[in-house]
Amino acid sequence: MTPEFSICVYCGSRPGERPEFTQAAQAVGQWIGQRRGQLVYGGGRTGLMGTVAEATRQAGGRVVGIIPKALVDKELANPLCDELHVVDTMHERKAMMGERADAFVALAGGIGTFEELFEIWTWRQLGYHDKPTGILNTAGYYDGLLSFLAHSVREGFMGEWQMSLIRTGTDVPELLTALRAEVPLHPREDRLSENL
Repeated sequence: MTPEFSICVYCGSRPGERPEFTQAAQAVGQWIGQRRGQLVYGGGRTGLMGTVAEATRQAGGRVVGIIPKALVDKELANPLCDELHVVDTMHERKAMMGERADAFVALAGGIGTFEELFEIWTWRQLGYHDKPTGILNTAGYYDGLLSFLAHSVREGFMGEWQMSLIRTGTDVPELLTALRAEVPLHPREDRLSENL
């Protein structure tokens, strides 16, 4: 199957404490798979990462996992990926994820998810890519972060235009449909790797 689009999902290698987080990851994977899409993600089979990958696969989508050697054992690399890339460094992982995706969305997760989200958002504001980026705010998980970001704007360290580069939502189909609609119409270019 040749995928019609490719979405990079950032999310936790743990499931979190609320069933809503797992349900959201399942819904994201199902949405991608049912629309002949491709998931690009961190390559693990545990936590929300494993959930979104399995849901994508079960729904008929394609799964591309990208994982550093150091995390293969720790995150239990997913052997069921259609493609599993084992790379040397986290930088290589994130660059490849960026190159292989048409859009990005962050689900609930920890420090790694935050770092990936902020880096891809920074790359967008710098013009390294023009791919849509979103935050799925399940069960109010990102309320505190979004409040802090608004505080940063008020304090003059960010502009509203930077906030406009991130789409947020709580409804999976609504958010993913909006992100897909924003995917540039031109053929995908490897602008990320050119500008790094």
